[in-house]
Amino acid sequence: MSGARSGLAQLRIWLWAVGGVAVGATGILYLLPSEKPEPTPAESYANAFGGSFDMIDQNGKAVTDQTLRGKPYAIFFGFTRCPDVCPTTLSRMAALRKQLGAAGDKFEIVFVSVDRGHDKAKDIGEYVKLFNTPIIGLIGSDAQIARIVKAFHVYYAKVPIEGGDYTIDHTASVFLMDRDGKFVATIDHKEGQQVALEKLKRVL
Repeated sequence: MSGARSGLAQLRIWLWAVGGVAVGATGILYLLPSEKPEPTPAESYANAFGGSFDMIDQNGKAVTDQTLRGKPYAIFFGFTRCPDVCPTTLSRMAALRKQLGAAGDKFEIVFVSVDRGHDKAKDIGEYVKLFNTPIIGLIGSDAQIARIVKAFHVYYAKVPIEGGDYTIDHTASVFLMDRDGKFVATIDHKEGQQVALEKLKRVL
């Protein structure tokens, strides 16, 4: 009889021990960080374009996504020999900045060349001066260009032309980024000036 009681006592001790381990494990699970919540639609939109990149400006200085933070910016991709879309777009951005008055100084205009074969620092420096407004011109190696166009989901492709030269097809939209480097909106080259102005005001 005493043996049975002893066995029953041991069983109770074992069950209490198992129960204690289970409770402790449950407590630990509560203390562990939960799975990362799904991003909200607004967060997904803000992360749709942009990311880390490193380029060189017209003065030979390094420019990254981090150095651009602190001030909203409008970023556009093209090349200095572009016959229409690029000069039209940069002229438009200069005009929009002027329309904003004093607020126009609160954002940067960034022009990224995707034509490494022709555009050097001097070329892009002379090009952006044509628009009579401060513009950050960026160039880079093939790897640097690949990284930044991937971050912004930009399309570009060389198109051969007569004489063995080439032109470039590329995305014609301007990407508007806030002071934290988050995507806000695009300005399409077919949109009216007032629509584009209102989008810029949202970024500012």
